[in-house]
Amino acid sequence: MALGRTKVAVIGCGSVGSTLAYSIVSNQLCNELLLIDINKKKVWADATDLQHSLGFSNSRVHIQDGEYKDCGDADVIVVTIGAPYKLGMTRLDMYEKARAIVDTIIPPVMASGFSGIFVVVSNPVDLMTRYIWKLSGLPHERVIGTGTLLDSSRLRMYLADLLDVDPRSVNAICMGEHGDSQMIPWSQATVGGKPFLHILADDPERFGRIDLDKIQDEIAHIAYEVVASKGATYYGIASVTAQVIRAILYDENKVLPVSCMLNGEYGFSGIYAGVPAVVTSSGIKELVTYHLTPEEQRRFAASVEVLKGYEA
Repeated sequence: MALGRTKVAVIGCGSVGSTLAYSIVSNQLCNELLLIDINKKKVWADATDLQHSLGFSNSRVHIQDGEYKDCGDADVIVVTIGAPYKLGMTRLDMYEKARAIVDTIIPPVMASGFSGIFVVVSNPVDLMTRYIWKLSGLPHERVIGTGTLLDSSRLRMYLADLLDVDPRSVNAICMGEHGDSQMIPWSQATVGGKPFLHILADDPERFGRIDLDKIQDEIAHIAYEVVASKGATYYGIASVTAQVIRAILYDENKVLPVSCMLNGEYGFSGIYAGVPAVVTSSGIKELVTYHLTPEEQRRFAASVEVLKGYEA
């Protein structure tokens, strides 16, 4: 795709959608950017404001506001719209209202002739990705959720700060639900190629008091603290969503922990969950199946069972 003209549509121009749009434009991820929102004045203003940012920029993205009917030739559609969050809710509490919203979005998008790839950001993202897959009728490989990608970014930053290393030297992810039940496969985490658990064992004086369960809990719940303080999280999710878009448009074959369909991997089928997968211009090429420890497999299974309880 990267050699031809590429078009991305962002549906939903709230805090997440507008921040993502800016990230797309500033990184020149595509040639055309289409913004869609129920608030016509807001989406026009976002498109116009973004256009005004290009006067002294090297980026040459054509930006416009539009309608669902304009999505037919899009390569990627990002769905950021969702149910409003209220203090005390979990992501799972938003499911029914979020479903009702996308019921009004996906049919007209598909009627436009769209045959590209959906990237789903809307929470609860694993359940919403599966629901949009069912509504769209597209192959499951072409409907991808951001999954545990943001959680994994948070984890890498946490471990980088803990060990005082560059986060690019940290290879660690979260798996399962993008929510309270997510888990961290510590057996797979490395820093500079060395297993993280070996680092802890080799320096007990420095790291002997580290509580892995406490780290996992903090990564799973830090978003609630951010939302309580500023109303929403958007810089982090916009940044990692841009990485998914880039992997698709540039056919990067990049391994990312995204929400995708399990087809027997880890003992589950027919359910979307956050797992490492190879992302290409065709969508999900394949899943990277870890050899989890028995305890990690138990925790991952518990997280997936939470999602199964909400199957549409």
